[in-house]
This record gives sequence, structure tokens and C-alpha cells, in this order.
Amino acid sequence: MKIEVCADPEAAARRAAAAIAAEARAAVAAQGRFLLAVSGGRTPWIMLRALAREDVPWAGVHVCQADERVAPEGHPDRNLTQVRECLLQHAPIRPEQLHAMPVEEGDLAVAASRYARTLETLAGRPPIIDLVHLGLGADGHTASLVPGDAVLDVTDADVAPTGFYQGRRRMTLTYPILNRARRILWLVTGPDKASVLARLAAGDPAIPAGRVRSERAVVLADTDAARGLQPRSSRDTAPSRPTRE
Repeated sequence: MKIEVCADPEAAARRAAAAIAAEARAAVAAQGRFLLAVSGGRTPWIMLRALAREDVPWAGVHVCQADERVAPEGHPDRNLTQVRECLLQHAPIRPEQLHAMPVEEGDLAVAASRYARTLETLAGRPPIIDLVHLGLGADGHTASLVPGDAVLDVTDADVAPTGFYQGRRRMTLTYPILNRARRILWLVTGPDKASVLARLAAGDPAIPAGRVRSERAVVLADTDAARGLQPRSSRDTAPSRPTRE
């Protein structure tokens, strides 16, 4: 795991956008397609707005979701609402290149299976996502892999529904597909993340985020989130580009 410390959340978001753009250019040049999975949160919306201003080969880019809350289309709780606003209004990407988790369907398990098949269409079988953007909750959750939920034990599906968390059920990518990704990009900001980021950096499997493979991971953190890191880990380290497989 490589860790780069940025001055503030906005700087971390801009750095993440630049890193994603570089990955997109390399992937499209190598294979004609780049599949990005995005998570929600305030800083990620800054990241996506910044990404819209980067040099990105948008015609070859597809965007899927790392997780989504069960709520009606257009609801402010939906990550998709912000993804659409950030990208469709600010970047030359077509609506059909954004692949929404079908959380409005009545049978979430069936809907999750269908989304997994969508990912297979985009990225092979089993699907390998080029870059997954993840956040980190103060409780150690990432995507919608939350402490104590049965979804943590899913090993035979790439997408699965969850129980209730903060008032809503969710749909999430699971460990199998996260751990096949060519790159994991963590964006972690805020003082409430300091202790849990230290645990992530140490590879603590007691938190859900700690079970995501770290050898292809880059963490972009602001100074507040990085306060709990040991000096060896918290030094500025430029993310390296992975060898494409």
C-alpha cells in the first residue's frame, strides 16, 4: 500500500482525479476501455468534478458503482444522483456509460445478480475492474461492507445486498471483485478517520476495510486523516502506475 498525504480534502480530491485520469489514459491505450467503480461521499464529488476537467479519453470510459443506498431514483441519498450531476453535466460522457446499481427493484438479490452480469459484460468473466475508488468510514467500513453485516462473508458473488445501515439497505461490491481490481484508490479525509486509517495501513482484518488487498492500493489522505500514521507510512509517496494485466 502506498500512501500520499495531501494538504487538505480538496487537494486530495484533485490528486485522486489526476491519478484516475492517468489510469484511464493507460487503460484505453492498452485495451480500448477503462472501467471505474466509484463510491459516494462529499470529497468524492469534488474528485469527480475535478476528473471532468482532466484529460480523459471519455469515449472509452465506463463508470459503475461500488455501492448504493436503496432509495428512489433522484433521491439525494443516492450516490448515483451526485455521480450523474458531476459527470453528465461536466464531462463529455454519455448516459449509457454510467452503469447504475438497480436498487429500485423489489428483489435486491436478483437485482444484485443482474448487476454482476452487467459487470461481466463490461469487464470479462470474472470481471476485473481497472480502478475502484473507495472511502473509509470511521467504523472501518468501505463501500457498503459494514461491521457485522452478513455481506462480509459473501465469497460466491461479486455484488450483494446488505442489511440496514444508517437507516437504509444497500447494494455493494463484495470482497471477491474488489480483490481482483487492478488498482484500489482510497480517498480518506477528516480527523475522524485518523485512527481507522492507521488500522487500514497496518492491514487490520478486524475492520472491513482491512480485508481489501493492499498490494495494488494507493491511499490519498489529507493531513487530518494522516495524523495517526507512523512516520514511515505518512511520508509523501507518489502513487505508482500498476502494470496492466
